[in-house]
Amino acid sequence: MGPILGAGFALGTYNFRLLRKSIKNLLIATVVSLTVSALYFYISPFKDVQLELLARTSPNIYDVLIAFFGGLVGVIAITRVEKGNPIPGVAIATALMPPLCTAGYGLATLNASYLGAFYLYTINCFFICIATFFVIKYLKYPAAAVVDPKNAKKIRYGITTLMMLMIIPSFYLAYNLFQEKRFTKTVDEFINLEFGSRGYTVIYQKLNYNSNPKTVDIAFLNKKLTLAEMKLYNRMLADKGVRNTVLNFRQDDADLKSEILKELGKQDHVLTEKDLTINNLRTELNRYKVEEPGLRKEMEILFPELQSVTLGKIERYAETDSAKMNWLVLYRTQNEKETADSPKIKQWLSERLKTKNILLINESTTNTPD
Repeated sequence: MGPILGAGFALGTYNFRLLRKSIKNLLIATVVSLTVSALYFYISPFKDVQLELLARTSPNIYDVLIAFFGGLVGVIAITRVEKGNPIPGVAIATALMPPLCTAGYGLATLNASYLGAFYLYTINCFFICIATFFVIKYLKYPAAAVVDPKNAKKIRYGITTLMMLMIIPSFYLAYNLFQEKRFTKTVDEFINLEFGSRGYTVIYQKLNYNSNPKTVDIAFLNKKLTLAEMKLYNRMLADKGVRNTVLNFRQDDADLKSEILKELGKQDHVLTEKDLTINNLRTELNRYKVEEPGLRKEMEILFPELQSVTLGKIERYAETDSAKMNWLVLYRTQNEKETADSPKIKQWLSERLKTKNILLINESTTNTPD
């Protein structure tokens, strides 16, 4: 992370000595990370392809935008007068390591398709560096050396050329991803319309978009098709606009059972990923959930001057970037001139809720915490 920001800073201040040092350190870190990840996957007995690896093999324009804005967050956090927490740096670092690990997996298994993750790593490094360069230029940091306008122009042209070389392939990959999604959607609609609606039970379905021609493998539970019917369905699929695609019907295939079991294993893994995501969302929601059903009534009994008591939880940033969870208590008094005993209420709430992070706000008289 440091060498990337250092390279951006060096470009922005024309500090070529720092630039050479940053590039050297980045290359060393990259080689070490690739070597360690490749060695790990080579000696590890677990070589099954996971969704985390596949997700990083085909970067597109959205990854460019994520890298650029991620770099902006990182450099802004570092150049602030009030130093914040290391979360932006950690977030960007975690965006750099997974593509390198995926590329290491490709090296360990001698599978060139996973080396596309190295392109994602290059995108992340380059656009974090460019984001740093833009912020340094915007903040008008003094130049470390005097550069004549001709050389400064060459630097700008070089940066623009590299940006184009990085962005153009990402547009192509984004277009390819869109075409693949449209292909998958059209084929799924065709299968549901022609087979599912007629009561045919599809027990196996596999799409191969990257082959030439593209293939769609299907197997039914008990339906057998004749050769003429297979040709008919292939023509119908072509009429739907799905060109250069072969519809294969797997019938009496000896390897079908093992492939079905493999696909079921993948589906179980996808369900596990969804369960983890749902569990994380529930955990996040529970942080803000008020699980004190009798608290409001207790307050109205002990402090009868309080009216319309509202309870909640909020994150509060108290002059730092670190958030603290606070209990928020909104109330009204019976009339605007009447005041509640705020210290006493806070003391009681602290004992009752086992926390000192309490914001007490009287909506009748003020909009600021008591």
